[in-house]
Amino acid sequence: MEIIVTSIFVQDQDKALEFYSETLGFVKKQDVPVGEFRWITLVSPDDQDGTELLLEPNEHPAAKEYQKKIFTEGIPATMFGIKDVHKEYKRLMKQGVKFTMEPTEMGEVTIAVFDDTCGNLIQIAQK
Repeated sequence: MEIIVTSIFVQDQDKALEFYSETLGFVKKQDVPVGEFRWITLVSPDDQDGTELLLEPNEHPAAKEYQKKIFTEGIPATMFGIKDVHKEYKRLMKQGVKFTMEPTEMGEVTIAVFDDTCGNLIQIAQK
């Protein structure tokens, strides 16, 4: 068994697609109309056959409540692996990304957390 798709709730699919592709550098893999929304997935440019990230509309009331509560509590919705957190932090800061946690060492891992502009906090981690 393997993980082929994981999802993240977003407030606006177009805004999320722009942020995750243009700012973060993920590659759009699928963009298929599904009723009033779309099935939009992205992949890492380094592993385009790997796990897909689905930009899931948060239209369901439970999804909206969940997303709002974890954001308010400062809990990241997901984590992305980074080879150099400090370098990525500087790159994203130059693009105007707002961080809620600067690169911080936690044992053998260095993490940072930023706002994805779509209702989520995202953690990046370097092992």
